[in-house]
Amino acid sequence: MIHSRLVLSIAKTHLLSKLKQTVTATLGVAFGIGAYITLVCFMTGLNTMLDDLILNQTPDIQIYNEIKPSEQQPVEKDPTYYGLNQIRSIRPKLSRKQIYNALPLLKNLNRDPDVVVATPQVRSPLFYISGDIQMAGTLTGFRVDDQLNHFNFGDYVVDGNLQSFDKINNGIILGYGIAEKMALRPGDRIQITTSSGGIHAMKIVALYRSGIAELDDVVSFVSLNTAQQVLGEANNYITDIQVRLKNIDQAYAYAQSIEARYEVTAVDINTANAQYETGTTIRNLITYSVSITLLIVAGFGIYNILNMLIYEKMNDIAILRATGFSGKDVQFIFLSQALIIGIVGGLLGLMIGLGLSVLIDNTPFNTSALPTVETYPVNHNPVFYAIGIVFAIGSTCVAGYLPSLRARRIDPVEIIRGR
Repeated sequence: MIHSRLVLSIAKTHLLSKLKQTVTATLGVAFGIGAYITLVCFMTGLNTMLDDLILNQTPDIQIYNEIKPSEQQPVEKDPTYYGLNQIRSIRPKLSRKQIYNALPLLKNLNRDPDVVVATPQVRSPLFYISGDIQMAGTLTGFRVDDQLNHFNFGDYVVDGNLQSFDKINNGIILGYGIAEKMALRPGDRIQITTSSGGIHAMKIVALYRSGIAELDDVVSFVSLNTAQQVLGEANNYITDIQVRLKNIDQAYAYAQSIEARYEVTAVDINTANAQYETGTTIRNLITYSVSITLLIVAGFGIYNILNMLIYEKMNDIAILRATGFSGKDVQFIFLSQALIIGIVGGLLGLMIGLGLSVLIDNTPFNTSALPTVETYPVNHNPVFYAIGIVFAIGSTCVAGYLPSLRARRIDPVEIIRGR
């Protein structure tokens, strides 16, 4: 083989002699990579924001008593029953919402080294009363410290002060939609009544806004003790337990083991949000499909330009072969051109993608539905940039391989004869 430095020098001369075509091919790669970086950073950032919106407050495992029909009906326990009778309109039996032996269960879960925290909750339907207005909703009693430290609850409090939540008797955090419809604000009072009867006056401590209107229109939160007092229950009355694990990938197996050990319903985060996870997977699939299409289109552009370059350089190829350059040397010259275009175009593409991503990341995005979001979400993951430069070099090498192979097989005698 001729010295590689000489081959690279010839490749450089070819590229500079057709500067317009070289710039066009380089810009094709640059815009392809830049569009890929911008699109994938923005779309994955958007997906992450939506995931956080839904999943940040979702426990890895939710434990409760589910109301469902008995797996074995009384008639089936009759030894004379042979399965010939048909039973219609089976109704689930009235089972209590309270988790049996919830306090020992909580104690055991919090001792488990795989569990970050297991925190109790009390949930109940209720009515909000303000003047002549009555609205149905749900009341959740919880430990506010656990919610702040492990479930990012503070990110969704848009008005009021949670520091005074534990200090005020009968304090309530009200959903933003309810407060808006009843013209209430922190410091005002609201009455609530539950299915157990009695009307309780509560002081609004803060407003909660998740960004999901259906949720903000019904929810309210009080301390665990206040919820038990409102419902007239003892301090061991617990309807739900939220579990945060150290490794979320163990959620399904851990939920199955809880159901087997404690005879309760335990739903892991992936099962509870299966439809949402499917939507996220489809959005990611569309994002990567469009991005790869952009890169492939850029690769076809390089293929066409190198093909045209070979046609225009037929005489040069004949001269190179006649002066001692082998077919392999000629192939390496054209492959080097593709590689140079890929490296330069890829680096330019990374800068274009980074610039556009930063621009989007700093563009204000003010919406009342998402109070914690101030700018458009962008995910600056270095892996995307590494994929971009590798794909740029790889795609240009593949696009340049076939034209370079054709250049290698050209017979110089036929060119000199004018064929």
